[in-house]
Amino acid sequence: MRKIGLFFGSFNPVHVGHLIIANFMANFTGLDEVWFVVSPQNPFKKKSTLADPYDRLEMLNLALEDCDHLKVSDIEFHLPIPSYTIDTLTHLSAKYPNREFVLLMGQDNLESLEKWKNADIILRDYKIYVYPRPGFDNEKFKDHPAITVTDTPLMELSSTFLRNAIKEKKNIQFFTPKKVIEFIDKKGLYS
Repeated sequence: MRKIGLFFGSFNPVHVGHLIIANFMANFTGLDEVWFVVSPQNPFKKKSTLADPYDRLEMLNLALEDCDHLKVSDIEFHLPIPSYTIDTLTHLSAKYPNREFVLLMGQDNLESLEKWKNADIILRDYKIYVYPRPGFDNEKFKDHPAITVTDTPLMELSSTFLRNAIKEKKNIQFFTPKKVIEFIDKKGLYS
């Protein structure tokens, strides 16, 4: 049975921090692949701050086009909006019964997991691999059998930082792949 890490997010835009985390998870935690699951509308985020979901999907496709172990998933584009993680997990588990799905999340999201729809079912039925985030610890779920805290490199880069840098006309070279920068420039995103 193939073990797939699901990296949910808005990816607004994708940046090297996302790529480093996903690559670490795919190579150092026993996962076979990591799928980036683009959320068209996260129930915890304002829609007005999000680029078009298809633009965010395309930026991920550009960023990952040479990666065999990292994939892009548009599964939430075919599910009701807003996107709830439990619904996506349930759908994927039914669609791919020969795969084991592992939820990847940052410590910041783990802190708020109890507010998620059916968090108890997520914790009962799925494993969660947690990557560190600045300013957060893992005390809340420290001994939970579903939770594995990984040694993923600490990433302080955020999509918010990147959007603000673009708005301020700063050079974002090396923060995201060149093809993503070209796409952002061509579409006039975040300016």
